[in-house]
Amino acid sequence: MKDNISYELRNRIVEEHLHCIDTVIRQNWTLIRAARLERDDVYQQLALRLIHCVDTYDPAKGRLEQHIYAQLKYELLNCKEVRRLTGITNAPKDFRRGNVISIDAIREDSGLYRDYLAA
Repeated sequence: MKDNISYELRNRIVEEHLHCIDTVIRQNWTLIRAARLERDDVYQQLALRLIHCVDTYDPAKGRLEQHIYAQLKYELLNCKEVRRLTGITNAPKDFRRGNVISIDAIREDSGLYRDYLAA
């Protein structure tokens, strides 16, 4: 809320509206599965957006719940971006999650390391 509400009040409002995240996920489950997104990752992104949404809410522009649903649906479309999936900023558009290999998986003594160097 733009009127600088306390953290306690903001957190209470967020907790009261956590059901909105479940509703958006349920309504868009087919999209989430088609994009091969993890439910927990999507939930986390939408929860962060919910907190931001409550912080920036302007009562003069409409009802809070209406604002929350609009923001959560918008955020869901951004969840499939490469930088959200991998945490890599400035990744090229054709970059895919399969291009990322964990550091633990690449060891000098593993065959994966030799395959990685050969590529």
